[in-house]
Amino acid sequence: MPPILDLQFMLAVIPRLLKVLPVTLQITVVSMALAMLLALATALVRIYRVPALRQLAALYVSFARGTPLLVQIYLAYYGLPAVLNHLQTRGGWGLDATGIPAIAFIYFAFTLNVGAYSSETIRASIEAIDKGQMEAALSVGMTTWQGMRRIVLPQAFTIALPSLGNTAISLLKDTSLAFLISVVELMGEAKIQGARGLQFFEVYIVVALIYWAVCIVVERLVAVLERRVRRYEGLMAP
Repeated sequence: MPPILDLQFMLAVIPRLLKVLPVTLQITVVSMALAMLLALATALVRIYRVPALRQLAALYVSFARGTPLLVQIYLAYYGLPAVLNHLQTRGGWGLDATGIPAIAFIYFAFTLNVGAYSSETIRASIEAIDKGQMEAALSVGMTTWQGMRRIVLPQAFTIALPSLGNTAISLLKDTSLAFLISVVELMGEAKIQGARGLQFFEVYIVVALIYWAVCIVVERLVAVLERRVRRYEGLMAP
């Protein structure tokens, strides 16, 4: 009776999967960084009720949170080229969508998706800070932005960090959807390797263990960062 698992194949496929791990990490880091900028801007627009932009930000958050990430990826991949080609044809903008790499659409979709969820986390964290602290900052001559940057945002970051860490881990796992538009990342390479010998069970076990290991590393890094931030804030967690 043949064994259930081909251990030799599982060991041999590990280096092949690890070769594309940097692509998965790159998508995670770039998308998360861009999403944080978008999330902060969206949160501030909604907090300060900026006319016109506030309604637009609320619509964006509602749409991004109310539609599947898979649909958003397809909308970015098929919709953006259509829009750019239309602008090129009608407006003579000189935009050529054919030269855009597929990974750019992944960055776009993931940034919008994560930015929407993170904006709510950041908004709640900022609103959790006592308003008297901003009033005190204004009373000593700081501008609103200075008070936000020096006093409010550092404390809000401490509050939001655990949730943002969970968001980063979710984003890392969601990168497995990138292969749907031909971006070969960790899960995409696993499908390729499994199809060569029809050994999908073995390769999926290996890729699951790799994802698990990377997520554990991210969890530890977030925990270390959280302890350091809370130490400086005088809020050391038990």
